[in-house]
Amino acid sequence: MIEVYSWATPNGHKVHIMLEECGLPYRVHAVDIGAGEQFEPEFLKISPNNKIPAIIDPDGPEGRPISLFESGAILLYLAGKTGKLLPASVSAKYEVLEWLMFQMGGVGPMLGQAHHFRIYAPEKIPYAIERYTNEAKRLYAVMNRRLANSKYLGGGEYSIADIAVFPWLRSWKNQGIDWNDYPHLKGWFDEIAARPAVQRGVAVLADRRKPLIDDKARSVLFGEQQYRKR
Repeated sequence: MIEVYSWATPNGHKVHIMLEECGLPYRVHAVDIGAGEQFEPEFLKISPNNKIPAIIDPDGPEGRPISLFESGAILLYLAGKTGKLLPASVSAKYEVLEWLMFQMGGVGPMLGQAHHFRIYAPEKIPYAIERYTNEAKRLYAVMNRRLANSKYLGGGEYSIADIAVFPWLRSWKNQGIDWNDYPHLKGWFDEIAARPAVQRGVAVLADRRKPLIDDKARSVLFGEQQYRKR
């Protein structure tokens, strides 16, 4: 039974989806990031960057327990553990890894900034809103071009690259996106969204998430508590 420390965010959903796709047994421990539970000493032991998700696998390499943080690393670990959703051939594997890194270095951080400045920032800064909205559109265009010539982001087979990207695109409205501009990406999105394991994965902890409306949660996520020396 893999212990999963998570919340209903795109990065959390990546791991929930992967576990469902692989059919691995897991138990979820909610880490309410709006309440500051990510700063608890016990959680910091397995996630020193105070971010969800993190996992503990009691049946790790050589039968020993292992803990992991960073969603990309967790996806790679679970793919290696199960032999699923990452090609065996070297060239195909690195094609998938290219797009996994594209998500980790581009899609996640940039769409996260778009969310922040378009929705959560207390001051609406036109330059920041325009910058990150335009970057969101650029990234969507990159993926749309890729999917005009490839069935999936990582190549001909569904993989961890698709799992990594999909949850971030579920908030397309918040990113200023018009799906009509990205028909190939929209077709891919709809196909992934229809997968039963994906539907189960994005439902994990979804009922626990609350709108970010109070000052305490804002401080925890974006202000004083987030940057307090520990």
